[in-house]
Amino acid sequence: MEILNLSLSATNRFASNYLEQSPDILPFFHYRFNDFAEDQKRLDELSNRHFPREKVAGHIEKFMERFPSSEAVENSLAKLKQLNSVVVIGGQQAGILTGPLYSIHKIISIIKLAEEKEKQLGVPVIPVFWIAGEDHDFHEVNHVFMASKQRVDKWSYPEKVKQKKMVSDIALNKDVCRQWVINVIENFGETNQTKQLINFAEKALSNSSTFVDFFANIVMELFKDYGLLIVDSGDCKFRLLQTEQFAQQIEQHREITNCLLEQQSIIGKKEYPITIDSHEKAANLFYYSPKSNERILLEFDSDSNTFVGKSGVVSFTKEELIEIAYQDPAKLSNNVVTRPLMQEWLFPTLAFIAGPGEISYWAELKLVFEHFKIKMPPIVPRLNITLVERAVESDIHELNLELIKVLSRGTVEERDQYLESIKDKEVFELFSTLKSELLKQYERIEMKTNQLDRSLLPLVKKNETYLLKQIGFLETKLEESVKSRFNVILSKYNRIDLSLRPDGFPQERVWNIFYYLNLYGTSFINELMELEFVFDGKHKVIKL
Repeated sequence: MEILNLSLSATNRFASNYLEQSPDILPFFHYRFNDFAEDQKRLDELSNRHFPREKVAGHIEKFMERFPSSEAVENSLAKLKQLNSVVVIGGQQAGILTGPLYSIHKIISIIKLAEEKEKQLGVPVIPVFWIAGEDHDFHEVNHVFMASKQRVDKWSYPEKVKQKKMVSDIALNKDVCRQWVINVIENFGETNQTKQLINFAEKALSNSSTFVDFFANIVMELFKDYGLLIVDSGDCKFRLLQTEQFAQQIEQHREITNCLLEQQSIIGKKEYPITIDSHEKAANLFYYSPKSNERILLEFDSDSNTFVGKSGVVSFTKEELIEIAYQDPAKLSNNVVTRPLMQEWLFPTLAFIAGPGEISYWAELKLVFEHFKIKMPPIVPRLNITLVERAVESDIHELNLELIKVLSRGTVEERDQYLESIKDKEVFELFSTLKSELLKQYERIEMKTNQLDRSLLPLVKKNETYLLKQIGFLETKLEESVKSRFNVILSKYNRIDLSLRPDGFPQERVWNIFYYLNLYGTSFINELMELEFVFDGKHKVIKL
């Protein structure tokens, strides 16, 4: 493997400016990322705060008992209990078969940055992955994308979930899931690794009851040797650690919302788009209803002085909601505003690994953190990685394309230029002349028909349309005949786009790690982890 560093814009303007540490972005954050002096400042701040280390470590240890483990995991658990330890943390939803590649990139980022910072700072730094199991958008996690006939095809897990259940609570039908997973892997194509990969997936599935279990079993089998710890925000036992924090959020819900809206106003004045959808009534808290088995977003109704769910399905006074926080916290969960707060109350976070969208929404939380007299951690952009297969690299060289342009926008422009160059100009001119003459003649026919019998005008128009359609059909067939002579070249453009810019999106947002595991085996992860990554905000191109 070979790794290249390229300067490539992020998927949104705010994140791109953050990568460059633009002066107009810096005021929205408390720390600059990847600055040793800032790391020392962060350590000093964390040393003056209290964290429930023993309780959190005890919970994670118990939670992780059912997943693949190692001596490195045991060491991380021991480190977490030490008073001078810190964590590098990041999170993602529990996508089936781990979801898009960026989930794997985020885990690699967490582990690699933790290793780097431990060497630099001389304190224990633990990699922690926060599984967003409390999320209830099943349709975001229930599918993978497959390459089919030179296009992107969405393959959804067949079982339906109609209720707004947390993903942590969605059970797997192992027989249905097993057949679906085997079908996915087999459709990648038979390789020397396919049988072993199917066995790998079946083993992970056999030890899983839910979507989160399946995700966690795969992730820990792949990364257990690197000391990764995982936690599920949807685990009801995890929320037993959060009672006081929930109560604090409920008590100060107005202040949280006001601080958010004020910070959004500041960002908006700089003409950056707002990421978090909020309003004055937002309570930034979900209630999980035992009756409907659904996660209900709460708002605060100032008229009745109560917290209410959509359409009034539930209603609580502040005192009732605080009592739930202490007596039954499993019924409460955070939203995008309060989840970062909860994370920072529970973990001594040296750095948070963020994708482009997360960078934007953390900026909107600065005043919320300041309200609670704490600072946001350094927000470190996760590693943006593109995997380039050897055949695709050969195609790029053969077509004389620039890799940075391909990664930025695909090959559409170059492909169109090539198509233009192979067009038979005589055929094009013949058909253009034919259509032009036809339209002129029909214009004369319409004028005459209008004089003789106006009722026949629709028939004339229909006849004109029919002939134009037939001419277009013949023209297309001739164009396809020309293209077929150059099909080998055109297929190279298609192969490049399908691999690196599928449907016009970055590779990491579409393809799944199992495609590469099927080609290279599960040891592929170890090979990636052996590479030297620099957290400099640049795009990492890995030649396979």
